[in-house]
Amino acid sequence: MRLRAAKCARPLAGDGNRHDGSREPPRCHRFAPNLSYRDPTAPAFRTCRAPHTMTDSIHDAHDTQTVRSWMQGLQTRIADALGAFDGTPLATDSWQRAPGEKLRGGGCTRILEDGQFFERAGIGFSDVQGDALPGSASALRPQLAGRGFEAMGVSLVLHPRNPYCPTVHMNVRLLVATKAGEAPVFWFGGGMDLTPYYGFEEDAQHFHRVCRDALQPYGDDLYPRFKRWCDDYFFLKHRNEPRGIGGIFFDDYAEPGFEQSFAMVKSVGDAFLDAYLPIIEKRRDMPYGEAQRDFQAYRRGRYVEFNLVFDRGTLFGLQSGGRTESILMSMPPVVNWRYNWQPEPGTPEARLTSDFLVPREWV
Repeated sequence: MRLRAAKCARPLAGDGNRHDGSREPPRCHRFAPNLSYRDPTAPAFRTCRAPHTMTDSIHDAHDTQTVRSWMQGLQTRIADALGAFDGTPLATDSWQRAPGEKLRGGGCTRILEDGQFFERAGIGFSDVQGDALPGSASALRPQLAGRGFEAMGVSLVLHPRNPYCPTVHMNVRLLVATKAGEAPVFWFGGGMDLTPYYGFEEDAQHFHRVCRDALQPYGDDLYPRFKRWCDDYFFLKHRNEPRGIGGIFFDDYAEPGFEQSFAMVKSVGDAFLDAYLPIIEKRRDMPYGEAQRDFQAYRRGRYVEFNLVFDRGTLFGLQSGGRTESILMSMPPVVNWRYNWQPEPGTPEARLTSDFLVPREWV
């Protein structure tokens, strides 16, 4: 049995309007990456590309084991690097679903709380199987509704204590939908994004440069596509503001076939430490006070709002009966909300919104 790429369900794109009022590139109703960017003034209706079929001739058991081994190695490499940076090793929490639960499988969580540098750092690997895709995964794929599935991935969120060091998120994942008598259907997703509390131009430029360079070998169009997708995805619609300064985001990615798709995903995951460690190394010893910590906790509230209201991974985990401790590992440990609070004009806190939490071309 061979893996095949997911087909696009319908040719109808959205209305083409972005959250900022401009026109977005027309998207395939199944998933955005299947269309190259076109003239944004063109009509929003487009047909999907012809579905990509597998030419790799690789059996699905081999495919998933290869991905699983790489993901487990990635988790270990990142956890070891972060433990060395903090001076505190990350604890290991291996887990397995009990017989009779909604999901089968297990995973491993590497976690650090109240470290010397990280207030919380969590890196989770999971590989779970279920009998029916949850609604968050099949809403745009009606032809896959009711299929069994295997979902595996590495997801991390790091919350430094120093407010001048940004929070970061990275995720790489593979989902395979299965049905007796038919070839499994696969797609990859992932990306990384940066959420600063105090903005630094050189940090944003460095982060985006590493993201761009990780994608460049797989097509010059990928970075601008995935950057724009990240800007659109990590947007709090009820606040009309971005969560951070973005990065790259992709989902439902299968267009070049399994081998090439996996190679791109590996490049993204392997680039994470180069994207993030130089930034926190530069900022870790910057002095700060209670006012900066208070603003950090206030902005962390936006992080919580996004993860609980909009994030597809969180919704997928909760809808599929996932492990709650692992799903909510991303939550910041200290957070607050204020009623209708606005920073004083001209302050670094105000410049975060005016100069950084806006769509920008960083590289």
